[in-house]
Amino acid sequence: MDYFIGWWNLENLFDIENSDDRPEWLQSKLKSELKGWNSAVLDKKLKQLARIFELLNAGKGPDILGICEVENRVVLEMLVKKIKLAGRRYSVVHSDTDDARGIDVAFIYDSKLFFKPQRRDVFNYVVLKRNATRDILQVNFKIKSRQKTAFIVIGNHWPSRLGGNMESEPYRILAAETLSYWLERISEKFGREVPIVVMGDFNDEPFNRSMTDYALGLKDSRKVKSTKSQKPYLYNLMWPLLKDGVGTHFYDKWGMLDQVLVNRAFLNARAGLQLIPGSCEIFNIDQLIKSGKPRRFGRPSSANKHDPQGFSDHLPIYFKCRETTPQD
Repeated sequence: MDYFIGWWNLENLFDIENSDDRPEWLQSKLKSELKGWNSAVLDKKLKQLARIFELLNAGKGPDILGICEVENRVVLEMLVKKIKLAGRRYSVVHSDTDDARGIDVAFIYDSKLFFKPQRRDVFNYVVLKRNATRDILQVNFKIKSRQKTAFIVIGNHWPSRLGGNMESEPYRILAAETLSYWLERISEKFGREVPIVVMGDFNDEPFNRSMTDYALGLKDSRKVKSTKSQKPYLYNLMWPLLKDGVGTHFYDKWGMLDQVLVNRAFLNARAGLQLIPGSCEIFNIDQLIKSGKPRRFGRPSSANKHDPQGFSDHLPIYFKCRETTPQD
């Protein structure tokens, strides 16, 4: 069986302006951003996102979709209810954080295909600056079909470039070092043959130092597959997609900030799951583009930045993997 796994930064999927589920400190912090963000606006944003969700995977929807910039579990579950796909039964994994803007990483998955992750299967780490900012979320999934094949998905939303690329780079390097440390601990606990997919909005390009030197994301799959090195190398699936005018986010020019990386186990057939070569793509369809860039939904507090027919300032990405017979 093949699986469709994706990632999408939903861009500021906030709860309503005066939500009872929002802490007082965050309500005050987001006051201007939330102006006009009422039930009707939220409902429209959810419907827009659900439309794209239903188009993924040739209209069948994703099996797992990692997302970021969602404020809380409430709006995440509202989104799931908007998705109308026959044969699907979506559930969520969400870990609330103290991010300075209240935006978190989460996963939507088909509970018909995967067991519900237990508390011991979900790990969260917040990358700190002077206060909490962005997070890394690890979920250990088990497939319900043959032999309960296990694999690990790690969602990332690394610190932004706000204040300058070079000035903010050390915080993304810290996130990358944290990720590599996690991968080493995973290998110690589960062995090197557990399939791991790392995806997210890294706020850096595949060729930036945080990705290559610290997260150890490589463009050469042969080096990742090598059994000689004990380093937690990852194969970055975005390298073949890198070219002028192609990306997942637009700021002055297209950038490949959203990425998918896999470990050695995903490149062979021994552990029960295998990457389908060439399957990684950017979901770049006409509905998602306006004036040559992602069509943003924006904020209702700013008339010239609000497009009720928009979606997000990022494009979805995805890859496919195939269930194989595990080998001893």
